[in-house]
Amino acid sequence: MKMKKILSLTVAGILALSLSACGAKDNTLISVISREEGSGTRGAFVELTGVEEKADDGTKADKTTEEAIIQSSTDAVLTQVSGNKNAIGYISLGSVNDKVKAVKIDGVEATVDNIKADKYSLARPFNIATKENVSDVSQDFINYIMSAEGQKIVTDNKYIAVKDNAEAFSTNGAKGKIVVSGSSSVTPVMEKLSEAYRVINKDAEIEVQQSDSSTGMKDAISGSCDIGMASRELKDTEKAELIPTVIALDGIAVIVNKDNEVSDLSLSQVKKIYTAEVEDWADFN
Repeated sequence: MKMKKILSLTVAGILALSLSACGAKDNTLISVISREEGSGTRGAFVELTGVEEKADDGTKADKTTEEAIIQSSTDAVLTQVSGNKNAIGYISLGSVNDKVKAVKIDGVEATVDNIKADKYSLARPFNIATKENVSDVSQDFINYIMSAEGQKIVTDNKYIAVKDNAEAFSTNGAKGKIVVSGSSSVTPVMEKLSEAYRVINKDAEIEVQQSDSSTGMKDAISGSCDIGMASRELKDTEKAELIPTVIALDGIAVIVNKDNEVSDLSLSQVKKIYTAEVEDWADFN
């Protein structure tokens, strides 16, 4: 009887240790956060990291793991990563806040200066796109975006101006409504630009509709918006219908929870995480 009791206790102890070890590993499993298909941030991220692979016939395939938690906005990614110690995500550099930590990529910090110096590898353009003939008020707003005043707002919001010697703005005084649609990454700076422009031209009304880059381009092509926003280069099919204008450059920051000890990842490691080749933070210790 004593022997059976000892054996039971031994088996229970082994199981407990096994479960404990399993739990310890589970506690470091990486929680991959990604954007939805159609997101310009996702499109730029998978291309720049190599998560998007090109086949011999020229077709491209996004190899983001099926286990990724998909979020439809920058704010949603920030919420997921800030609330989960094992999470990793990616967002516009200008949207990084003190609730998450941006990791270095190949030893280089995600900063405006490093992007300007072409040292930081994850960078992309912010585009607006219109049909050939735009309204007077839409053109006036575009002129403001590309003016000295507009480009200062770009830099004030942690993005990179594309016109360092832009001229001062002078409004044409046009009246009317402008509908702007698209990328959630471009939306924050677009809202700042529209607020400042309306101070100058009080006869203009601007409605900014947040969605994603592909939706913004479709809306601009269909005419359901005046200006589309994309946080990536336009596709050839989109360029055939629209005129793009780069209004800023932006870095894509790879972010982790503030309690995560990882502070530097190589581009190769980021790809392995997002393709599920590496699934545990313990593998980086």
